[in-house]
Amino acid sequence: MKDTLVHKLDSGEARIGIIGLGYVGLPLALRYLAVGYSVLGLDIDPHKVNRLMKGESFIRHIPSEPLQEGVQQGRFQATTDFSRAGEADALILCVPTPLDRHREPDLSFVVNSLEEVLPAMRPGQVVSLESTTYPGTTDEELRPRIEAAGFKTGRDVFLVYSPEREDPGNPAFNTRSIPKVCGGVTPECLEVAMALYGRVIDQLVPVSSTRAAEAVKLMENIFRSVNIALVNEMKTAFMKMDIDIFEVIRAASTKPFGYMPFYPGPGLGGHCIPIDPFYLTWKAREYDVATRFIELAGEVNTSMPYYVVQRAMEVLNDFGRALKQARILLLGLAYKPDVDDDRESPTYKIMHLLEQKGADVSYNDPYVPVIKPSREYAHYAGRRSEQVSGEYDLVILCTAHKEYQNLDPADLGVPVLDTRGFFADLTGRVFRA
Repeated sequence: MKDTLVHKLDSGEARIGIIGLGYVGLPLALRYLAVGYSVLGLDIDPHKVNRLMKGESFIRHIPSEPLQEGVQQGRFQATTDFSRAGEADALILCVPTPLDRHREPDLSFVVNSLEEVLPAMRPGQVVSLESTTYPGTTDEELRPRIEAAGFKTGRDVFLVYSPEREDPGNPAFNTRSIPKVCGGVTPECLEVAMALYGRVIDQLVPVSSTRAAEAVKLMENIFRSVNIALVNEMKTAFMKMDIDIFEVIRAASTKPFGYMPFYPGPGLGGHCIPIDPFYLTWKAREYDVATRFIELAGEVNTSMPYYVVQRAMEVLNDFGRALKQARILLLGLAYKPDVDDDRESPTYKIMHLLEQKGADVSYNDPYVPVIKPSREYAHYAGRRSEQVSGEYDLVILCTAHKEYQNLDPADLGVPVLDTRGFFADLTGRVFRA
């Protein structure tokens, strides 16, 4: 069974099934198409599936041409029919792993996806989970369900964890060039994992187990979270001392060893860094381990939108204006520059806090012309990006899109609160936050 599957994967004859066609699943699908595989995409969103079957990408930085070619050649199909999972030799889960309202792991997307495909699964398939999660998820949540369906892991079905490492909008790295960590439940599973990704990724990094692979992704993102929290805390201290944190970072970055620059901002965004640390802290409690350092970093980072609102109040006060009923424009809704990904963006929290205090808030983002529905901020769905103008009492830069490089704060004639160190203070109206 294993040898047959490995041969199909190595030769490119295997059909690849990808569950979840979003910011992780769609680039992966295109990569498999690029080297000649046939791809079956499974997603619960019929609108997304319809667009993909027309050869249309719904993500700004992902081109439509490879999709069109795949559809025309009959090598790419997308469907909401999970009963077709048996047609694929590999099932790769690229679904969300958010936190619930108690900031505890929500594995419902992973579990529900697996249970949807289980009735259609057959011997000779590999299942790979790419969604970020806590160590033990693959072995404790997926394996028992697969084996309860009558399959023997490592003999009939091969179970793998290989964390996604996508960085949307980063021109220096793509799905192919980012090294891929692979862990298998058994040695046979790992061998299949290496065949699954061997033709599409330049460098594979095998590790001893799925738990180790799950821990790798948490290590990477917690490292970023802690260092961002550190520099956010330093920013607030330096501002009290009338020191520009961005000037300090630029100068410190000239040291060729022992220093890595991290940058402060209005809070954390994206689907990884604001969420992943809490997956480890939750799991660590099962072992009576206190992760105080990680939790403190989380507290610092989640407090930053509140800090931005406090700074907004101070700046408005300096210009003789109260926050209540003030007209405020937020520049940038996406969580990072030059992408249309607004998942977990701190701008939403800033908008919410400002409106709670009575401000009239609008936003501008060339990449997010209309706000889509979300679980936490469903009431913002349908709100549209507004023009940048001087008709506001305060403008707050939240995301440093390249389109804002040509924006001269002096032309606006209103104070600008810059949370990213983006604008030079040439006008006396640019303030840091």
